[in-house]
Amino acid sequence: MKIDLFIVYLLLSIFVAYFFPQLAIYEGGALLDAITSIGVSLIFFFYGLKLSFDQIKSGLKNWKLHVVVQLATFVIFPLVVLLFRPFVGTLISENTWIGFFFLAALPSTVSSSVVMVSLAKGNIPAAIFNSSISGLIGVLITPLWMSLFLDFTTENVLVDVYGGLILEIILPVILGLLLQKYWGHWASKHSKKLSNFDKSIILLIVYSSFAHSFENGIFSTLGAIFLVELFVAVILLFVLVYSILYFLSKYILQFSLEDQITALFCGSKKSLTHGSVFGKFIFMNNPYAGFFFLPLMIYHAFQIFIITFIAQRYHNHSK
Repeated sequence: MKIDLFIVYLLLSIFVAYFFPQLAIYEGGALLDAITSIGVSLIFFFYGLKLSFDQIKSGLKNWKLHVVVQLATFVIFPLVVLLFRPFVGTLISENTWIGFFFLAALPSTVSSSVVMVSLAKGNIPAAIFNSSISGLIGVLITPLWMSLFLDFTTENVLVDVYGGLILEIILPVILGLLLQKYWGHWASKHSKKLSNFDKSIILLIVYSSFAHSFENGIFSTLGAIFLVELFVAVILLFVLVYSILYFLSKYILQFSLEDQITALFCGSKKSLTHGSVFGKFIFMNNPYAGFFFLPLMIYHAFQIFIITFIAQRYHNHSK
């Protein structure tokens, strides 16, 4: 299996944030914030340009599959993490739990879910629909979940969080949709280059979050044992949610194999792109922002590895 270079770049961005945090804190971080804000808006403008109405319409018919995927993404995931809330202060710290809950409340991935479903020969139109709609639902649901456990007294939730998400995500997507007939072909043709642009903006957001956390000494007390425990907890979370989806889609709802694959792959994945963008607003001025991103980054790396492996097995069995 090939090493995903983006994971390497993520680690490198943390390394750079540790040794060279100056860009993030220059002029109070205003310069980097402006760059990432423009970048985020462009990401979702291009996303709107690439949305396929025909594929989304064809995927609308399978409503049971869509309900399962979205329930897994925005209900089952958070409820699983909520089960461990009583252990905060004894087995797990408050900030560690918040990081996991943020991961659990995020939307599913977009492009990678569709790619993996395609490789495993699953229901591609349904995967496109669920991946596309998940991010838009997340704009509303993710901040709502997080507002239950984060102190938003320093921010106005409606203006700072929802206002920022609407301005930098929803409006650019709508603009992209309106201009799709003019520039849609161009966006599809340059999809790989646009994907690289997306990743560059994510790296800047990750760099900024970790630079501020390093400057505030957030990671000074973390050791290797904690990181190992974090990695094990991420794996257990994936296995638990994946197992629930497998049992639900195969034995309870008795989906076809194609729909099972789509439910498993779309329902068990979390989006680093949306996580980076949402975190920019939800963790505004929070020195622990970089720390809160740790479970998401580990989960992102693990899901790419394990879902690629599983997708390849489905592909081989279908031959």
